Amino acid sequence: MARAIVTQLCLRFGPSQLMIAGEALPRWSLESMPHAGRQRSAFRLAVGESEERADAVVCVRGPGEEPPEGVTTVLDCVDPSRGRIRTPDGDEELAIEALSAQQAILIGERLAARTEGEATLPDRVGFDELRTAAPDGLSAPLGRGERGEATVDLVADGPHAIVTGMTGTGKSELLISWVTGLAAAHPPEELAFVLVDFKGGSAFDPLRRLPHVVAVITDLDADGSRRGVGSLTAELRRREGVLADAGARDVADCPGLGRLVIVVDEFAALLQEHPDLGAIFTDVAARERALGMHLVLATQRASGIIRDALAANCPLRISLRVAESADSRFVIGSDDAAALPGGPDSRGLAFVRRPRDADAAAVRVALTQDADIAGVQRAWERREPQRSPWLPPLPARLALPSGAVRQEVELRSTRHGVAEVTIGLADEPERQRQPWVRLGAADGLSIIGGPRSGKSSAVAMLAQQLSDAVIVPGDPEAAWDAVERLSAGFRGTVLCDDLDVLTAQYPPEHAQLFLSRWESIVRAPGRVVVTMSRVSGPVGRLIDALPRRALLRLTSKVEHIAAGGDPGAFDRERPDGRALLDGREVQLCAPDVAGRDPVAVEQNEPWRPSAVRTGVITSAVDAARAVLARAHPGHRLVPPAEAADVPAEAPAVIVGDPEEWRSQWALLQGIRSGGELVVAAECASELRQLAGVRELPPYARLHADRAWSVIGGRMPRRVLLG
Repeated sequence: MARAIVTQLCLRFGPSQLMIAGEALPRWSLESMPHAGRQRSAFRLAVGESEERADAVVCVRGPGEEPPEGVTTVLDCVDPSRGRIRTPDGDEELAIEALSAQQAILIGERLAARTEGEATLPDRVGFDELRTAAPDGLSAPLGRGERGEATVDLVADGPHAIVTGMTGTGKSELLISWVTGLAAAHPPEELAFVLVDFKGGSAFDPLRRLPHVVAVITDLDADGSRRGVGSLTAELRRREGVLADAGARDVADCPGLGRLVIVVDEFAALLQEHPDLGAIFTDVAARERALGMHLVLATQRASGIIRDALAANCPLRISLRVAESADSRFVIGSDDAAALPGGPDSRGLAFVRRPRDADAAAVRVALTQDADIAGVQRAWERREPQRSPWLPPLPARLALPSGAVRQEVELRSTRHGVAEVTIGLADEPERQRQPWVRLGAADGLSIIGGPRSGKSSAVAMLAQQLSDAVIVPGDPEAAWDAVERLSAGFRGTVLCDDLDVLTAQYPPEHAQLFLSRWESIVRAPGRVVVTMSRVSGPVGRLIDALPRRALLRLTSKVEHIAAGGDPGAFDRERPDGRALLDGREVQLCAPDVAGRDPVAVEQNEPWRPSAVRTGVITSAVDAARAVLARAHPGHRLVPPAEAADVPAEAPAVIVGDPEEWRSQWALLQGIRSGGELVVAAECASELRQLAGVRELPPYARLHADRAWSVIGGRMPRRVLLG
């Protein structure tokens, strides 16, 4: 059992980390281990009786014999497969495994037969076995090499680094250990990370808990690439400005400016998909280290992918196993990384070359556990992190601001003396901010979008904030009446959903007058918001008078361009409520309550005869007589030809079709001058010909018992016959 414990330590740690010595070496068949008697090792283990200079001891005692002084762990071997371990923390039953002399000799011979570079590297290194780096610069231990811990410094050895390695070689583990090691040595206000995993995977998920990690980007589409370019460009300008204001030449001389490390996995794939983003990384790499921005660019292949201009500014090179010798030579200057064997033994085995190194050094990369990351998190959990230079994407759904944000909005509105209303959140990565977007009391806004793009929600959201707003109804008759009143001089807020759909329900003459009244509303001082599905015809000309335009998701690029959108900004997958407004991406707020119904409108009047003699012109005579007989039993219903037979004082409703009335012209003229003439909505042309009305009457729905009542030559009003 003692032989098994020592052999496991030799497999775990290389000869430069562990030396074994003692009188039990030959008795336990451990002389073949390359660790036996090796000098200049970091740790000295005594085998058998303790040596004076030993750091630890493994020895065997018989029953009843006391262990040497200072031993804190005792394993009682009950039989070859069962034992009990005694420690200061208590006792525990164990299933144990032993190792024969022949097995130990074979293992020792195989360890000794390895190449010199491999023989001196441990098979495994845990992050908890490494020392925390000094806070100077950006130093962090990556693992263990032949001469002990392998440490790199992004300030002294960088400022930028390239990491290569095939899938399955431990590239993600290296990046996680590197980031964790840096975070362990530096507080979050002095060091921040932006982690970009272009594969869209979860490699960086364990690091999200660190307060140093201000952004993790896992999906980069065209829009994400654009935002990334804007964010990093803005960060460069910001840092230059902070240094200039402080009169400092280097980030080290500017206490208020922390360092930023951007780690990118699958950088070559990112370059191929988003060359514009690759260009900004090249720009960052070309800047002097004074700005405190550092790049760690990881990729499976580097040769032929990463341009020389970028590689020249990344002097720190690390390579795990690669498939091509050209990749190995491009990164570390030799074929060593391509010569590594495949399989699990080479996972986590890397070659590190710093600018001052003549040759790359082999390193066993440390493995970081969740407990290690959690420990770093606890160490800095009370410290304030830096702000993220890479803004998060706008949310797919945005609630109206509340609490402190709403108080700020109200304060701003009061300060400027303007009743502003919040409509959404804008994305300005080039200025590293996402401000609230507001609509002033005299602002006009058109919102254009396809089906289920968020138009109606936008109207409901505005109505929720503006209790005195007038919402134009979707019913064409009610909308006609509302717009007629509003065009007379209303100065408040007017909201209308689907103006183009509403306008299309009117006949041409009514549509023309309807839009003419809308022009009066738009020109009047007040806040007007209308939505529509597309921009075309007279409605399109109307919204040109509104100063602001928001483009939501449209069904085709043609409609997007027709609405005034940039062809490159068309996206049929745009989220609901995501608009292009004032040259920015804006997520419109969603209402958190059900939409308020439009303001109450007058219902169509149930018609009552207002004169002794009333004429009704309709093409559906029989149906009209049946309806009127039920509604007005006190009146006689007669055709125009029999009207002379009714006593002058008897209430009568004279119902006839247009031809009957034309044949009784004297009767018609008498009713027009001294009575009431009612014209069914289906007889619109007769309203002008027989009733003498020149003005356009109120819109009336066809085949729904609608009619116009004309009394004494005045303007017709819409009535309900049934």
